[in-house]
Amino acid sequence: MSETDERVLLIDDDEVFVRVLARALAARGFSVATAADRAQALAAARESRPKYAVLDLKLGEENGLALIPELLDVEPELRILLLTGYASIATAVEAIKRGAFDYLAKPVDADQVAQALRGGGRSDEEAAHAEFAAPPLKRLEWEHIQRVLAETDGNISEAARRLGLHRRTLQRKLSKRPVRESGGPT
Repeated sequence: MSETDERVLLIDDDEVFVRVLARALAARGFSVATAADRAQALAAARESRPKYAVLDLKLGEENGLALIPELLDVEPELRILLLTGYASIATAVEAIKRGAFDYLAKPVDADQVAQALRGGGRSDEEAAHAEFAAPPLKRLEWEHIQRVLAETDGNISEAARRLGLHRRTLQRKLSKRPVRESGGPT
């Protein structure tokens, strides 16, 4: 494959992460375009016609899941890799339903991203086993909130109503990072 065949669009609101990953992917033979929000992402997709997109789940106040079908409308053959610091089975399933081909939990390195983009990602069985350990209660709460947010297309007021929470309470919970599973040495 030539470099021009491997155009990738990085969509993330973390400028430092995007700059570092863009440089690393370019060193691995990708032609990289970047975007920080929905509008920039759609414009960049129309302009650069990428083969791949690396999309963050949380784009400021926007939900990356909602952007998946819009990107596919612009570029139907686009292979979308969802990156998330909030990995959960529910999020992964929702991303796949909306058209993403794979997901990776942050932190990730450029080799993992390049491997996933080029088709060396996990099999469905590997992904299921990687996520199978029973998560902590706070993580389950986070996953439930994310599921309800996805069902309401990111509408915080409606999600808060369905969860029986005050809107500000839900926003406070969303501003915190979820509990990570312990994956270190035992």
